[in-house]
Parts: sequence; structure tokens; C-alpha cells
Amino acid sequence: MNGAEFGVALAVFLACAVEATEIATILLAIGTTRGWRATLFGAVAGFFAVGAVVGALGPAIAMMPLSPLRIVVGMLLLYFGGGWLRKAILRQAGLKAKHDEVAIFEHEAEVARAEERLSGFDGYAFVVAFKGTALELTEVAVIVLTLGATHIATASGAALAALVLVAAAAFALRRPLARVPENALKLAVGCMLVSFGAFWGLEGLGFGWPAGDAALLVLVPCVALSALGAARVLRAKRLVAEGVTG
Repeated sequence: MNGAEFGVALAVFLACAVEATEIATILLAIGTTRGWRATLFGAVAGFFAVGAVVGALGPAIAMMPLSPLRIVVGMLLLYFGGGWLRKAILRQAGLKAKHDEVAIFEHEAEVARAEERLSGFDGYAFVVAFKGTALELTEVAVIVLTLGATHIATASGAALAALVLVAAAAFALRRPLARVPENALKLAVGCMLVSFGAFWGLEGLGFGWPAGDAALLVLVPCVALSALGAARVLRAKRLVAEGVTG
């Protein structure tokens, strides 16, 4: 495995671990309050629904010419990575509430308890589990298909490893994975997605990076330092504003 493949594997693994944690939180909340039968049916249905779509789109992506593929992938990675990075910077600066898996678990469980329970198959649990699983797995699929466009086996393996690891941890603990440093992970993943997006996008446009793939070893830290610097500046501005208004 070369440096580029390792970077892809690490970015996919971290991104999928975050999405898998969110799936686990939803399923634990619904399963423990409404029962596991319909919840697991919904999760499995969501998994196969996304899998069918990915199975249809994957070969089409693989058949695209390399340069246009790199441009499309670069744009998608910049879009998704920019969104993750923006939210992570705002959370780091204290301008946006941090993701709290315990609070999400308690909210989902409270809503599930309040919903009327009918006899027979629990349609509510099925729909919520299906929707939660399908939505989060769609993000996983986008990450795998974009980051793994040229390393699909590596990306798929990293995604599967993340999903299995988080699922095993959630099953063993039977509680939200609140200790997962989600904002730090999203910051790291955002930096990687933006870096890979810029790298492949510019390559697709014909730009030759000095040192080839090794340029990522400089690009990723530069994006990370820029993100941390932005968070620091925004945090300082927030503190000044609070001091003035307070």
C-alpha cells in the first residue's frame, strides 16, 4: 500500500466511523425503547437499499475517463469536505453546539416512547431505523465512491472495517458511543477530504503536483493548520464579542 492508498484508507475509515456512530445511536435508541425486531428489519432494509443504488452506480463511475473522473471527484470531495470542515471549525470556535450522542440518544428514545404503539409489527421503529440507516449510509457510499474512485478496494475495505468496529463496540456496550471524539474526527476528515479534493481536481485539470502523491503530505497539514487557525480566530472574536455584550 502506497502513501496515497493509505491516506484514502485512513480518510474513509475515519469518515465512516463517524457515520456509523450516528447510525448506532439511532438504532440503540429505537431498539431499546420499541423493540429490536422491527428496528433490525429497518436497518437491514436501509442497508440493502443503499447497497442496490451503489451497485448500480459503481460500475458507471469506474468506466469514466480518468481526467473527468478526477475533476468530478475533486468537486464532490471539496463540497462534502468543505461542509464537514466548516461545521467542525464553528464547533471548535464555540459558535456551534458540539455533536452530543447522549443527547441525541435521549431525544430519539423520548420521541419513540411518545409514539403510539400498535399491535403487531412496529412500523414506526421500522421506518425510523430504515431512514436513519439509509441516510447515513448514503454519505458513507458517497465517501467511498469519491475517495475510492481510483482505489475502490482499499476504500471499501476501510469503510467495512469502520462499520464493523463501531457496530461491535455499540453491541458490546449497549449505549451511545459518547466518548468518540466526533468533532476532532470531523475536523480531521474534513481536512483530508478538502486536501484530496484539491489534489485530484487540479490533477484532472492538468496540473502536475511536485513530488506526485507525496504532495499530500504537505497539503493535508497545510489545510489542517489553516482550519485550526480559522477556529482560533473565530473563537477569539467570539470571546471579545461576549466580553463587549456581557
